[in-house]
Amino acid sequence: MTWFRVVLNDPQQEVVREESLSHPQRAIRQRMLALWLLHCGLKRQEAAQGAQVSRATVGRLVAAFRDQGLEGVRRWDTKGPVSTLAEHDEAIVASLREQPARTVAEAAQRIEQLTGLRRGPTQVRKFLRDRGLRWQRTRAVPVPPQKVSRNTAPFRRSFYVGS
Repeated sequence: MTWFRVVLNDPQQEVVREESLSHPQRAIRQRMLALWLLHCGLKRQEAAQGAQVSRATVGRLVAAFRDQGLEGVRRWDTKGPVSTLAEHDEAIVASLREQPARTVAEAAQRIEQLTGLRRGPTQVRKFLRDRGLRWQRTRAVPVPPQKVSRNTAPFRRSFYVGS
């Protein structure tokens, strides 16, 4: 296989320059910067250092540009794993908003009753936090002290140190 040199035409140069500065995804901005540096004649390792990505990322970037053109480089369709609890998202959130759980263990138990899926406390905590639910500390409501009459006042002692 021969070495592929990145050469951008004028419209592609304009797109790469614009998106390397203003694309909402940081990874796409880095890709476009690396592509621009390769177009300017830098080696792949130097382009990787300039764009703050790895050498392997630049290699994948060049392969995407060679096979699919600029659209292959601009594509951002990475998806992480999806929780099985996401299917029951609305029911869980509605239940916990209607009657908040006091502990994470209680929330996990209610989620298991609603969905039949058992999750540990760390997973339940993350699931709830991602949905905007958060733990709120409850405290005792302050009550003014009762008035004590002199006859029922507790006996007080004073301690003196010395001779």
